[in-house]
Amino acid sequence: MTGAGPGAAPARGGPLAGVRVVELAGLAPAPFGCMMLADLGADVVRVDRPGGPGAGRLAAPTGGPLQRGRRVTTVDLKSPAGVADLLRLADAADVLVEGYRPGVAERLGFGPQTCQARNPRLVYARMTGWGQDGPLAFRAGHDIDYIAVAGALEPLGRAGERPHAPMNLLGDFGGGGMLLAVGVLAALLERERSGVGQVVDAAMVDGSALLTSFLHGMLGAGLWAAPRGRNIFDGGAPFYDTYATADGGFMAVGAVEPAFYAVLLTGLGLADEPDLPAQYDPSGWDELHRRFTERFAERTRDEWTAVFADLDACVAPVLAPGEAYRHPHNAARGTFVEVGGEIQPAPAPRFDRTPTDRPAPAPDPERDAVAVDAILADWR
Repeated sequence: MTGAGPGAAPARGGPLAGVRVVELAGLAPAPFGCMMLADLGADVVRVDRPGGPGAGRLAAPTGGPLQRGRRVTTVDLKSPAGVADLLRLADAADVLVEGYRPGVAERLGFGPQTCQARNPRLVYARMTGWGQDGPLAFRAGHDIDYIAVAGALEPLGRAGERPHAPMNLLGDFGGGGMLLAVGVLAALLERERSGVGQVVDAAMVDGSALLTSFLHGMLGAGLWAAPRGRNIFDGGAPFYDTYATADGGFMAVGAVEPAFYAVLLTGLGLADEPDLPAQYDPSGWDELHRRFTERFAERTRDEWTAVFADLDACVAPVLAPGEAYRHPHNAARGTFVEVGGEIQPAPAPRFDRTPTDRPAPAPDPERDAVAVDAILADWR
């Protein structure tokens, strides 16, 4: 239960209401995983180092969606008093999340054995790139390195070109932070049966490999045998690609099934073309690409959006992040929300009986920092 004293967390809705999480400040994947937990109602306390969460390394933004919905406190983990404060927080928490290289937390005095000896119910979640063991466990890396070794980078790119990283979405967020959140939730559920916490080893290389499960199924079935950029879902197929429009915009086409492909041809005005190659004949894909490219270039993105508005052809406008919130479907569902004056993605998924709240803005470490004693008083 949370109290109403100084530094008390506000009452929160969501299925994780009442779950207490200690997050050791880090970069990208762990903050995203903890953002998800906070979005779902958990009381997340971010533990900053003196000087801020990015002190001594690549600057980590202290605002924005990844840091929303938290309380924040400052602890010097290089001092005995700071480690003692962290251990007191871990004693009262359900979950502790850290993103250090293997062995660092143990060396500083708050590894999982130490924390779980004091609090056997603690779920101790470790977010790393390479995992807690293996030849690369102690090596530095970033998203692009993890997805490269996981086999998730090589398939991405146009035919004849080098692989192209999809920002840092696969390693940091899909294979990293989201995997961390799933691991924490599974460990909390198992604790309801056993009464005991455990260590969650969330590695971005593991998660990125997991995201390629469908691709491995296609490989095993012989459905992904062509070089990069020549397969169905990598831009090789003309019915699963993007096309430039007359105004410099783009349309996304995903008409994989023959029924949707037929409607696509109708929308493009190509349904009655007698010499059009067959949909699934790769020898005709270059010709289909050429015909589709020419046709889409005849109208603007908005004009094509209007053409396909009432056609079930799996065609959609390609929206920039800054305009996606204005799309009628996203607006109707509330897919984006305003938090602290910024438009950002809303919490997901949704729950009918324990709905989540609108996220609170990211705390300011200087203005909003809460003392460890105040947090512990709130958690009693």
